[in-house]
Amino acid sequence: MWRNQSVCVVLPTYNEKDSIRECIELFLATGVVDDVLVINNNAAPGTSEEVAKTSAREIHEPRQGYGAAIQRGLRETEADLVVVSEPDATFEPDDIIKLLAYSEDFDFVVGTRTAREFLWEGANMGMFLKWGNYFVAKLMEMLFNTVNLTDMGCTLRLIKHEAVRRMEPHFTILDNHFGPEMMLLACVLEIPFVQIPVNYRRRIGISSVTASKWKALGVGLRMIQMVLRYKWRHDGLRIRRRPLRAERPKARPLP
Repeated sequence: MWRNQSVCVVLPTYNEKDSIRECIELFLATGVVDDVLVINNNAAPGTSEEVAKTSAREIHEPRQGYGAAIQRGLRETEADLVVVSEPDATFEPDDIIKLLAYSEDFDFVVGTRTAREFLWEGANMGMFLKWGNYFVAKLMEMLFNTVNLTDMGCTLRLIKHEAVRRMEPHFTILDNHFGPEMMLLACVLEIPFVQIPVNYRRRIGISSVTASKWKALGVGLRMIQMVLRYKWRHDGLRIRRRPLRAERPKARPLP
């Protein structure tokens, strides 16, 4: 629990057999996580056996794709606060405390992996990926006049239950571009969100997306197309932005 709110962690898994058990245990060790959902997305043999050694719940999602797995996890939980992460050891489970702290003011909290001080030795965030993610994030920030953005592809995030239900009817993507779609929907639906730096470590195993620069380039180009498409289709549908938070009245001096 976090301040009387239930917390669920959703972990999609495909090729993380060697790291998933430790990831689950570290999230539970934070003392704030009530439930861990593992969405088995046609995962590598032996994954279910590793999950069974923990108290996490495993759910099989036959539709292939990161987006399909995350959407299944979001549907399966009624927790007040849902944290989405990866079970490949790249993210630090203790960073959940950062996300929870910012949830006091925002309905959607997204991590960013582009701050040098939070990148660990061996992390897959070289110049190509770092500046590619930064460019697409800044394009989105400029077109939607939204919060400061520096990373379009970070998959560590927290979202409130109410915000999930607002986004859910508009989900369209089943593959690894689902993460950016959530950010774009937050802009279109005027869901208050913020991006904060998180730790990023060396991955255990090989990524099916960023292991190749050519695949990563294709992902980046599709992200740009998504941003432009959302701007073109939804620009006239955006509701009025919330007014800026008013300043607190200054205390009067004592007589």
